[in-house]
Amino acid sequence: MTRTPLLPIVRLFPKPFSGLKRVGIRTWRATNSDPQFLFRLRRKPQFLLLLLDGLGDALDPMIYFDFGAGFGESESRPLQPARRVACVIALNRFPDLHRIRFDPTTQPLRFRFAAIGFHRLWQARRFVRTINVLSRGREDRAAFSIELVDGKEFGAVDVTDGASVKLSSLQSHFQHVIALAEQRAAPPVRGDAAAPLVSLIVPTFNANPHHLNDLVASVRGQHDAACELILSDDGSANEDSRRWLDSKSSERDITIIRSQINSGIAAATNAGLAIARGSWVALVDHDDALAPHALKLFADAVHQRPDALFFYTDEVVTDSELRPTQYFVKPAFDPVLLSGVNYINHLSFFRRDRLLRAEGLDSGFQGSQDYDLLLRYLDGLSPREIVHIPYPAYLWRRHDVAHSLTSKSAAVASARRALARFHQRQAVEVTVEPALIADLHRVRFSRGGAAWPLVSVIIPNREAFQLIATLLESLAGSTDYPAIEVIIVDNGSTDARVLALYERYKTHFASFQVLIRQEEFNFSRAVNRGIGTASGAYVLLLNNDIEIIEPGWLKEMVSCFAYPNTGIVGARLLFPNRRIQHVGVIVGLGGLAGHWFVHEPESLPGPMGRLAVRQSLTAVTAAAMLISRACLDQTGPFDEEAFAIAYNDVDFCLRAGARGYRTVWTPFATLIHHESASRGSDERPDTIDRFHREQERLRARHGTMTFEDRAFSPWYTRDRSNPIYRFRTDLPDYR
Repeated sequence: MTRTPLLPIVRLFPKPFSGLKRVGIRTWRATNSDPQFLFRLRRKPQFLLLLLDGLGDALDPMIYFDFGAGFGESESRPLQPARRVACVIALNRFPDLHRIRFDPTTQPLRFRFAAIGFHRLWQARRFVRTINVLSRGREDRAAFSIELVDGKEFGAVDVTDGASVKLSSLQSHFQHVIALAEQRAAPPVRGDAAAPLVSLIVPTFNANPHHLNDLVASVRGQHDAACELILSDDGSANEDSRRWLDSKSSERDITIIRSQINSGIAAATNAGLAIARGSWVALVDHDDALAPHALKLFADAVHQRPDALFFYTDEVVTDSELRPTQYFVKPAFDPVLLSGVNYINHLSFFRRDRLLRAEGLDSGFQGSQDYDLLLRYLDGLSPREIVHIPYPAYLWRRHDVAHSLTSKSAAVASARRALARFHQRQAVEVTVEPALIADLHRVRFSRGGAAWPLVSVIIPNREAFQLIATLLESLAGSTDYPAIEVIIVDNGSTDARVLALYERYKTHFASFQVLIRQEEFNFSRAVNRGIGTASGAYVLLLNNDIEIIEPGWLKEMVSCFAYPNTGIVGARLLFPNRRIQHVGVIVGLGGLAGHWFVHEPESLPGPMGRLAVRQSLTAVTAAAMLISRACLDQTGPFDEEAFAIAYNDVDFCLRAGARGYRTVWTPFATLIHHESASRGSDERPDTIDRFHREQERLRARHGTMTFEDRAFSPWYTRDRSNPIYRFRTDLPDYR
């Protein structure tokens, strides 16, 4: 018998490309926050095993794949953070793979690293199994992450035995989240007080008995929860529905009230509210269900935040059989975002007494009566009284007969009337129009004939004739804002064309100043010099590599200051190829701060359509940042010493936020950004040290390694601009 020869195990030696220093045979030290190993795969084994040991410190590795177009975040894979990591890459599933870049950590620390090639998967599995056996009994056994990267799907797979159990599907992640909720202890009882009673009010009309059975089962599965289930039937004519209601009329844990006529969802809900006994009320649709432990987590949130008057949760969108198909994971409360989309929706908990004072649902807003209720109920509450429970507590069944799908146009019209009525109560005149997605909303604030305030536009520049010529031409001729002064802060232009251009534009604006000083470029210093001479009520920081493509962008940015407490407004920026460059900065991405959804298509709606409407964010880029004079005065100047080039905008936004100022981002002001066209990349050899120093200062000043951005879901990974869902070891905090 001929034996198949055993193919050899291959020890691979990647090239230490950046930020690494060897301190032993297999021991390395990361010298900055972005160390990189590079694998060139001219002759590659079938499987590549990467072994990483943080020597007691936690690691957060990242793998980048080059299929011929270079490395980018769209072809990357984060590994589960741990103190010891084993990753098997199935190279045979990547036929066009040219190179691999492995970033072991984002912290300057010591670690051990080895890379071994295998020609059979069983060899890699046996190797990993041996490591497992050797590590049993070690204190850090639980911190040993093992994953298989298999093709472009990037699924996390258990490779410790013969089975391949997929862990990265939405359903498996949802089960993981439920398991975390099951581990959460029930809230302690205060004195003799029981858990708060929740009245679950469900308006029904010709409901599918199968859906009702699912709903009742999900409520009964809320173990030891203090709740009452009220089904308020709105004159159902369907015989199956009526028989189901008849069969449940004697069951003690269900209260059924029935109307002889069909009066609509609002009337049916209000009828249920009238008999509710709970101090809290939650509204549930008859074809949906509650996730396990939803009410336990609500009771725990009430225990931890007893001063709150409103709670809302995340959602799971499901198919007709309640199988998860999509998450709706939400930011912390944001009234700006709520003015564009009802992102709060399900599951919401209202104080019954306040809900009664608000007179319940209004039947005049059929299809968006819940949106109208939210706007009225939340009016006057402080942010402290509104709490987000980041748990997917609601199963939202999407199917063809759902009211929200069959009556969408009427629901959209009702939503816009609700928004207009809300602002009318605030004595603010508005019109409500479609957003970038037609079903979402853009509130246009009327100025009532008032003049537009003066905006001081500060443009740092040096040479860059073509860029500055394009920008000034579009500011003068393609922007419809009537009150602009321009201040160019130039750090040493000598090009005669640039100097002549400055002279030519002195007659085109209300004021045009050029501040020329020969010095090394320092963005923060340039901005501060410009602010020092600005006379506008608002100051616009504008890069010289911005290209204006529509006239109303600046009016839109100024209009956003109509939202209360707004101090900063940012724009949507696109690369010249019309892909996303800036739709906001998320603090904590990569342990620092970063733009989310970079290089994604311009039309990307984002989670819950967020990229199509205005919203509050923690930070925006200074490439196009509008700041109120009051915010500037309270926050102070840009930091010239700590953040000369990078992260000065993030630092400023965080300092402004700490003083109570809101940062608003708007997609209705869209510009083209030729990013770093004039000053170049921060990662050139001559600038990389300065860049890393500014990264370290941001971490030290604002704690970005552990920063929880309120505009970002705690269920998102923090290692890529287009986040995926994160496997956590505990449930996130209420916020």
